[in-house]
Amino acid sequence: MNLQLLRRARLWVSMVAGTLAVLLPAGMITAVTAQAATGCRVAYTVTSQWPGGFTADVGITNLGDPINGWRLTWTFPSGQQVTQPWNSTITSSGAQVTAVNASWNAAIATSATVSFGFNGSWSGANTAPSTFTLNGVTCTGNVGSPSPSASPSRSPSPSPSASPSRSPSPSPSPSASPSSSPSPSPSPSPSPSVSPPPGDAMARVAAMQPGWNLGNTFDAIPDETSWGNPPTTQAMLHYVRSQGYNSIRIPITWNDHQGPAPDYTLDAAWLSRVRQVIDWSLAEGFYVMINLHHDSWEWINGYPGDRTNVMNRYNALWRQLAGTFRDYSQKLVFESINEPQFTGTSGDSESDQVLNELNTAFVRLVRASGGGNATRLLVLPTLYTSSEQARLDALTGTFNQLHDPNLAATVHFYGWWPFSANIAGGTRYDTNVESDLVGGFDRVYNTFVSRGIPVIIGEWALLAYDYTRPGIIERGEFLKYIEAVGYNARIRKLTTMLWDAGSFLERNALRWRDQGIYEMMKASWTMRSGTASSDQVYLPRSGTISAKTLTLNLNGTSFQGLRQGGTNLTNGADYTVSGNTLTLTAAALTRLAGNRAYGVNATIEARFSQGAPWQISIITADPPTQAATSGTTSSFSIPTQFRGDQLATMEAKYADGSPAGPANWTTYKEFWATFQPDYTANTIILKPEFFAEVNDGRVTLTFHFWSGTNITYYITKSGTNVTGSTT
Repeated sequence: MNLQLLRRARLWVSMVAGTLAVLLPAGMITAVTAQAATGCRVAYTVTSQWPGGFTADVGITNLGDPINGWRLTWTFPSGQQVTQPWNSTITSSGAQVTAVNASWNAAIATSATVSFGFNGSWSGANTAPSTFTLNGVTCTGNVGSPSPSASPSRSPSPSPSASPSRSPSPSPSPSASPSSSPSPSPSPSPSPSVSPPPGDAMARVAAMQPGWNLGNTFDAIPDETSWGNPPTTQAMLHYVRSQGYNSIRIPITWNDHQGPAPDYTLDAAWLSRVRQVIDWSLAEGFYVMINLHHDSWEWINGYPGDRTNVMNRYNALWRQLAGTFRDYSQKLVFESINEPQFTGTSGDSESDQVLNELNTAFVRLVRASGGGNATRLLVLPTLYTSSEQARLDALTGTFNQLHDPNLAATVHFYGWWPFSANIAGGTRYDTNVESDLVGGFDRVYNTFVSRGIPVIIGEWALLAYDYTRPGIIERGEFLKYIEAVGYNARIRKLTTMLWDAGSFLERNALRWRDQGIYEMMKASWTMRSGTASSDQVYLPRSGTISAKTLTLNLNGTSFQGLRQGGTNLTNGADYTVSGNTLTLTAAALTRLAGNRAYGVNATIEARFSQGAPWQISIITADPPTQAATSGTTSSFSIPTQFRGDQLATMEAKYADGSPAGPANWTTYKEFWATFQPDYTANTIILKPEFFAEVNDGRVTLTFHFWSGTNITYYITKSGTNVTGSTT
């Protein structure tokens, strides 16, 4: 993988997207007594929005006496509709909406907060609700007695598999003291109560599956919150553990927290904070993996030209860490270096030899420190954490040299680069992406696992997947990738650790930003899920609606039917299935399209015999339109009426058909890096980075949309001036 792209992607995910937040007071009652003190605060936030659709998060903070069972109601002022809820059951009657607690989040203690969320549709405007009512009491903002008309709360019976009824307390704001967070009760551990014994590295790595990265936190430069994430809390770790994760990788950058030569003493406060989070993680039942993270390119990469000083510093760092954690549980794991890379070598072969020196020094130093470190699981990376065969072979030489039964190998996986970054037309999970995945996982299995050496995929995701930059990776294509990664890793006995720098878990609210993505990941740990050729069905704004087909990817499952909310669609009248072809009838689509407003008008689910359901959006769209404009190379936007459609990619060509702009080996440009849709402003932005590599003259742009519509637009560059036209 391209390491500079990876670092840039991590910095991108640390940026904070703009949100629409409304803080509202609400009344609250309790089932304890009619005289109980009541009051609450409701935070309604639109976390993302696109043409015809949006995602909202709702937080209820109890300001009064504890309650057990809640019902929140509000009215959408602009006719919005909820299409997919999570952490609550939501029903609608016209514009009025009612959300009822799930079994596991019914109880809200005094000053505690519970959160739920949903995807919704909108047309014309997406105005936030102005009033909320909780358990029949209108918003007051004060703590008082409930209205006599309020209905009593009921305490739902938790299911045997439900999480504890007490909702974890939210993470504090970045300015809060990390140590002030509450101590939640430990979650039930799905991993063995006794760790596999030393010498059985395969079993220990298997017990770590699945894993999660606390990304852009202790690896951030210079401090824990520098890249936009809040301080780590026990409540957050408890939540991740409760979601089924058995291991946590804590990337740590030490460069700004080490003293000068010759001792290179670690900053005591920094080490204490790292130790606190490790202690919390172990108490939750996690396996914990720590490493030297961005040190790899901040100073370790200079090792070939400065062997003595770099090795002294490297040894001093690991000597202090080995001493600090010498007698810790065997569930604590050390990883030598993150994504090692070097300057000043003649090429990768020499860099492999340099890495071997550092890896072997690491293993020997840790082993010599004694105590639990004599048999602690140690993890060694390949050069760049690459799964190329030459890199795997070089690391094999290190394992052969060490003859240590308590070692594991690690590589990273961010998928086929054009798909991972949406460049060169890589918009879909296709055979190129599949072949890259299978080939890489086969190589690490055949090189290591088949010989009894365990492998940890220490990071995996897609480079450009980022909640702050929606649309780069189409959701359904990402879901197919997730399903395939989980399946192909599982059958090869590879442990996977999701790279999460904030794009998956919303750490303040303690919820998944996209519940469906989490559900697909979770299913992939134990089973396959069915998917389809697309998760979108596009319909015209006017005229006759015809039947539409999708190809089912059964993945060994059997199709069980379609559902909208809690209602099953009717086989024959609403849909038919012939082999792997699913046909949605014209009558069903006409009904689902409703008033045929631009954007998502309905969401249905394809259900299979196992695994996560496959969501299908019913979208109304017409071909987008564009208009002439002018600007400069530093500020140029094409007026675009998207009309319910969404942009997939952009091509740029000179008059002779050759590629224009950056990455001149392909006509398809990199999404967001060179162009970006702004659905709110109705524009497509061409960025200065695009024009920096465009020659003067006329360039033909082709915009590809997910409906299948392609639109041609022309720009002419003359120095710093740019004009655009449709002809």
